[in-house]
Amino acid sequence: MHSDIVVVGGGAGGLELAARLGRRLGKRQGRERVLLVDRTPFHIWKPTLHEVAAGTLDAHQEGLSYTVLARRNHFSFAIGELVGLNVADKTLALDEIRNAQGELLVPRRTVSFTHLVLALGSGSNSFGTPGLEHAYLLENVRDAQRFHADWLGACARASFSERRSLSVAIVGAGATGVELSAELLEAHAELQESLGSSQRFRVDITLVESGERILGGLPEKISAQAELALERKQVKVLTRTRVTEIRRGILVTQAGEIRADLIVWAAGIKAADSNAALGLEVNKLNQFVVDQRLRTSAPGIFALGDCAACPWVDGRLVPARAQAAHQQADYLARVLSALLHEREVTEPFTYRDFGSLVSLGDNKGIGNLMGGLAGRNFFVEGLIAKWMYMGLHLDHHRAILGIGKTIVLALARLLQQRVSGRLKLH
Repeated sequence: MHSDIVVVGGGAGGLELAARLGRRLGKRQGRERVLLVDRTPFHIWKPTLHEVAAGTLDAHQEGLSYTVLARRNHFSFAIGELVGLNVADKTLALDEIRNAQGELLVPRRTVSFTHLVLALGSGSNSFGTPGLEHAYLLENVRDAQRFHADWLGACARASFSERRSLSVAIVGAGATGVELSAELLEAHAELQESLGSSQRFRVDITLVESGERILGGLPEKISAQAELALERKQVKVLTRTRVTEIRRGILVTQAGEIRADLIVWAAGIKAADSNAALGLEVNKLNQFVVDQRLRTSAPGIFALGDCAACPWVDGRLVPARAQAAHQQADYLARVLSALLHEREVTEPFTYRDFGSLVSLGDNKGIGNLMGGLAGRNFFVEGLIAKWMYMGLHLDHHRAILGIGKTIVLALARLLQQRVSGRLKLH
């Protein structure tokens, strides 16, 4: 099996790249020359995983089939997990696929390529903290759905308990931790409306951050506004608090123990350990080291998104954000299209930071927009910021579905929400 361009990883950047290339090459050539590989059959935008975890977003409704997207965007799709890479022979190995009963469905396969793009994403960084198995991670849809199921069970238990309370501890006050805190409170508020007064319970959320402030990678004004909003929602925010151990139902910190019915680990990012075994140069976070043209240490192999350590300015790397993956996909689409036509794009990739937006539930949000009029930065909050946050999600859909289908999808989901409600209870 051979493809001119193989993209491994169907996250935001990988999927957008495959879609752009497929559309550029056309219906016939695209399917023959572009192959997307992912270990799951459905795509979901990773920044929405906290909503899936809280139950305010239905993964089955939100998920998009890779096979359908492949047909519409004229690329090929293969389900499988990357387990080996031969840099010299330009081949990669995909693991076998078995069903729930352990029966072999698809044997181990080898795919050869002319150009390879690794868009494998990243996971959580445990920082060597013991007991991580007692915490929930939010790295993929399965993680989010597992947490959601246990969250609903914990809510049911709390509504019939003597103390009528449910405690949640979230480690890491980056965007995921902050947004999950707000989303869980919103889900709890909606759930309370359906319960009788004798079954209502409170939710106590503790957000633990080892750094000086929450949202440490964003401007201080956003951090301060987000912390104030969370405290108004009765979220207990602990900064400068390092977690030393996780036990079942207990978070051990330097300042003491925090008891919690549910513990979520949302601190830091780190690429998969298996990246180091692929024969490419990686950094201490297992990210592939790339140059300013997103080329790895091996000819013909590129990397983008969270799994790529791409130089930016002042010795810093391009941040692991969806907007970075989006820009890198756009850049590599031009580079690879040129290479297929025996041309070369020599200009380097340039990352532009357009700012950051954080959702705080209840039709609220905060953020900053970089650049703009007169080169100034702008601070936005409230409903406007929330709409802009939702716009980022729709813009991702536009890149893979087109404007017309995105509008239809948005309207359909709005109507579905009005009919069935926002909170998923199954």
